[in-house]
Order: sequence, then C-alpha cells, then structure tokens
Amino acid sequence: MNYFKDESARMGKNVAIGYNCFIGKNAVIGDGCDIGCGVIVHDDTQIGSNVRIDDNTVLGKTPMRAANTAVTREQQLPPLEIDDDCIIGTSVVIYRGARIGKKVLVADLSSVRENVEIGDYTIVGRGVTIENLCKIGSYCKLETNVYITAYSLIEDRVFVAPCVATSNDNFIGRTEERFKHFKGVTIRKGGRVGVGAVILPGKEIGEDALIAAGALLTGDAKPRVIFAGVPAKPFREVPPEQLLENQNW
Repeated sequence: MNYFKDESARMGKNVAIGYNCFIGKNAVIGDGCDIGCGVIVHDDTQIGSNVRIDDNTVLGKTPMRAANTAVTREQQLPPLEIDDDCIIGTSVVIYRGARIGKKVLVADLSSVRENVEIGDYTIVGRGVTIENLCKIGSYCKLETNVYITAYSLIEDRVFVAPCVATSNDNFIGRTEERFKHFKGVTIRKGGRVGVGAVILPGKEIGEDALIAAGALLTGDAKPRVIFAGVPAKPFREVPPEQLLENQNW
C-alpha cells in the first residue's frame, strides 16, 4: 500500500488513492472517491460518495490560533463534512468544522475556514478564501481570488466576480471598541458584485442588487438597484431581464 490509513478509518468500494496520502483516525471515505497524490485527510473527516480530491489537498485541518488573534477562538469543532459528488482541487485547505454541500466545486488553491457552511451546487473559484463563521448559500459563484471575510452571510444564487474584497472591522485593528462591532457582509438572494469591488464591514446587498465593477460600497444597497462609483451610489434599476425571477431557473 502506497499510502497510510489508520486502522479505524473506513473506506467504501471502488476508492482510488494516490501515492503518499494520509488518512487519519475515524475518517470516512465513501464509495467511488478518487483521491490524488499527497492528500491529507485528518481525523474524523467525513467524505461522501463519488468525491474527487486532487493532489496535495488538506482536509479537516485544525485551526491555528495566534496569541493576539481577534476572531479565532479555542473550541471543540465537529468533523469536516463533504457531501456527495464534490470536486476539491489541488492544494486546497478545508478546516475541521466546515460543511460542504453536494456537487460543490472548490477550485485549486482555495481555503475554507472552520464554522463555514457551503450550500449545494456552489462554485468556489481558484484562490478564493472564505474565513471562519460564514454561511454560503446554494448555486452561488465565487470567482477567482474572492475574499469573504469572517461573520459574512451569502444567500442563494449570489454571483461574486474576481478579486472582490470584503471586510469586517471598521476600526482597522485599533482600540478595544472594535471587538463589539465586528460584522461581515450580507449578500441577499441573487445579489451580484462586479470585478474588483470592495464591500465595507456590516454592509448589506439587497436581493437582486448589483454592485458595479470597481465600486466601493460604504452603505447598504437596495434590492434590484445598481450601485456604482467610489463611494458607490444608486445608478439605476437592474434591468428586468436580469432579475433572478426572469432566468427560467
């Protein structure tokens, strides 16, 4: 055998495992999984059936806690759960305490922290980071190099274009007052954010609202309205043919 599997780990039928993999205590791997080379499956991790996991990916990692961290805390985390038919790319890191729905794609070099839930059929693009304590809905698209800050909520059918940045600390790391006000962003169902936009802490993007490319959102965005500029202002209503209700999904 060209990999290590703890004797307590359970593996289904027709599982392919590459060289130099590690499968920890009480891990479960479902039927028909295809696991590349150098993959680490930490203790207790639960992987469904027909999941593809590419080379050098780490699943079920325990969080690190720096001495002066603001949001990472000591806690007992449940195992990482990955549902059926997912694709996990190369050099992805998914932490213990995350839950990944069915038929989710997590592309190469992405990172998903603890206490994160990702709904079914969502795409997490290359190099995306989802920090801790976030909930991502179903049928979302987070494109290349998107950064989702801690304490954020993204509802179903949300589209976030490449290089969008979000934040959760209006005090930018100074004063004790900041600990009372940490808040991520909220993007309601069908919200869209254009390439390179920046969303400030605690801001809410309403249902079917659109934040234009390069915009800086400093206030809440009303539903079905396009916001553009620095700072972002209402530009016009979202065209009817672009509304989620008119997409025949």
